Amino acid sequence: MSLFFMRRQVFLVPAFLFSLFFLAFDSLAQQRAINTLNNLPRIEITGGISLHIVSPEPIQKVDVSSHALVGDLLESNVLRLKIVPDSVYLLPRTPDALVVVTIIGETFIAQYQLCFSPPGLGLTPTLLNISPEDCQPLEVSGVGLSTPAMKVHALSLLKNRSTSAIRKAGGYGFRTRLNQVYSLGDYIFLDLSFENTTGLRYSIDELRFKIEDKKITKATNVQSVEIVPVWQLYPLTSFKRNYRNVFVFKKMTFPENKLLNIELTEKQISGRTITLKVKYGDILKADTF
Repeated sequence: MSLFFMRRQVFLVPAFLFSLFFLAFDSLAQQRAINTLNNLPRIEITGGISLHIVSPEPIQKVDVSSHALVGDLLESNVLRLKIVPDSVYLLPRTPDALVVVTIIGETFIAQYQLCFSPPGLGLTPTLLNISPEDCQPLEVSGVGLSTPAMKVHALSLLKNRSTSAIRKAGGYGFRTRLNQVYSLGDYIFLDLSFENTTGLRYSIDELRFKIEDKKITKATNVQSVEIVPVWQLYPLTSFKRNYRNVFVFKKMTFPENKLLNIELTEKQISGRTITLKVKYGDILKADTF
């Protein structure tokens, strides 16, 4: 039985943990070219108790070799497995016939063997973190830069607090600025910050990125192309004074007669709206990691 799950946002883990994970991951995975059933990590599972498996990156696919088990994603990197009620009899109870669970992430594949444990013993695990020694490297089609890698680089940008603004705009007691532009392969990182100088909390409604004409006249049709980040460091939320975030885009190009307009709108009928205009030259001058 194969289960396919869509990706969603993941919660934050400190950057150094991701670095340690992938350093260990590269070295350990090279030592194990073939997995056999007897070599797979063994995990016990009990009826009525869910097993939660935490991945270091978003889970792409899951395969479970028994109809007695079902799984779902609580978060993009948290898999929940449990025994289907009245299906315990389908689970093998001998060491030579175990259930295999395969988990595919953005850059790795991991497998575990599950065995049934009777209730009442109190030894059944409820949480499992996928460790580097359980993984093998994997190149998934369509995944250019992994989520953990984007997070590591985005957090490194936030360490730089003394940058002068590349572009800035303001109004209604509110200021926004483009702090840094970085590129990595086919990806562009935009470091944006927002400052609220009023006593009213700013509740973000939308943050939109649109490529539009520099000059708009009544005689021409306005051409606007909206681009969507492939990833962002923090979710959009409300803030009292300051808010800073990093947005990642696939490589973009646009002519000199157009601008990248970053439009922030506030909730409420009379919400404040601020537009930051970024020139293509600002993108071309991006630093590299």
